[in-house]
Amino acid sequence: MDIDFTADERAFREDVRGWLRDNLPSEFAERISQGKRLSKEHQVQWMRTLNRQGWLAPGWPVEFGGTGWNDVQKHIFDEECFAAGAPKVVSFGLKMVAPVIIKFGTAEQKARFLPRILTCDDWWCQGYSEPGAGSDLSSLKTRAVREGDHYVVNGQKTWTTYAHYADWMFCLVRTDPDARQQRGISFLLLDMKTPGITVRPIITLDGEHEVNEVFFDNVRVPVANLVGEENQGWTCAKYLLTHERTSIGGIAHNKALLSRLKRMSSEERRDGRPLIDDPLFRAQVAEVEMQLMAAEMSSLRTLSAVRDGGVPGAESSFLKIKGTEIRQAITWLISKAVGPYALPFIEDELGYGSEALLYTDYSSAATYQYLDARKASIYGGANEIQKNIIAKMILEL
Repeated sequence: MDIDFTADERAFREDVRGWLRDNLPSEFAERISQGKRLSKEHQVQWMRTLNRQGWLAPGWPVEFGGTGWNDVQKHIFDEECFAAGAPKVVSFGLKMVAPVIIKFGTAEQKARFLPRILTCDDWWCQGYSEPGAGSDLSSLKTRAVREGDHYVVNGQKTWTTYAHYADWMFCLVRTDPDARQQRGISFLLLDMKTPGITVRPIITLDGEHEVNEVFFDNVRVPVANLVGEENQGWTCAKYLLTHERTSIGGIAHNKALLSRLKRMSSEERRDGRPLIDDPLFRAQVAEVEMQLMAAEMSSLRTLSAVRDGGVPGAESSFLKIKGTEIRQAITWLISKAVGPYALPFIEDELGYGSEALLYTDYSSAATYQYLDARKASIYGGANEIQKNIIAKMILEL
């Protein structure tokens, strides 16, 4: 594969870079660089700005609002967004449930849900993991029993990101308890305002409320909200997870983090010497950069292989493993570079309205990003599970 960008691709990069310079609010980039969270309103504002430009859903077919970009252009766009400090687009609607609806949904489902995802009028969450059914997702217990034109859902989901914001959930439920695990699962779309749904917060290690427990008590879901065929939801789930795992690899995100690491470690410390002058630290930075370069080449090869609409296979598992390991390594090095300033946990610095002074330009970012990166090797299918997938699909073990 020719890894050099063409003249048209370089021109495309300049167009994206110029548009971001003119349209990305400086407040957003500043908050992200300092490790502060953006509110839901901020995130919606940015996604609607992208949608007005026609750039919110690069992975969608053009007829549904996609850009028509090739895979290299999508890669460039992601790189430039992260490099500029743009907010990360929330993926549950745009990059997870929408591709499933486009591939497996009915015409009515596409007409109903896709436009509202683009306009951010609907906020989605993912109902996959359960207590005792996380990495072994096919052992899920949440039941859906058909009663006329509705399914009645009972059970529990956990680690449900943004469920406290969500209008809708795409949910895996067991519709045939007597079938083989994967064969008895269906893919439902649930209105989160339906009676019987309870959302309870889970506060994570970084002090944030991002994930939740969700309980279903005789929740009635119209049969019209079934995506694909009954008991064939595992096909939808696998299709979604391959795309999710590829994106979790986060090449563009890791490149932005590496750039920040290089910049901060090149600044003079109190002793007058930049940390990058330390041979051991410099070797650690070089090692993680080489791993990132190798992962990027693998990502580009994967994108090239699926440019005609195919689905990545074991490559998505490899990229998920390496991408999350690299992110953890970079955030550890950032914390190491910040030194003692990374130790305090300043709750206000992660709030939405705090104007308190930072210890340094990087301290709260180091704390938050280091803690947040710990879970990256677990969600989307734990890295240990991904190694088993690779063994079965490639090594035939």
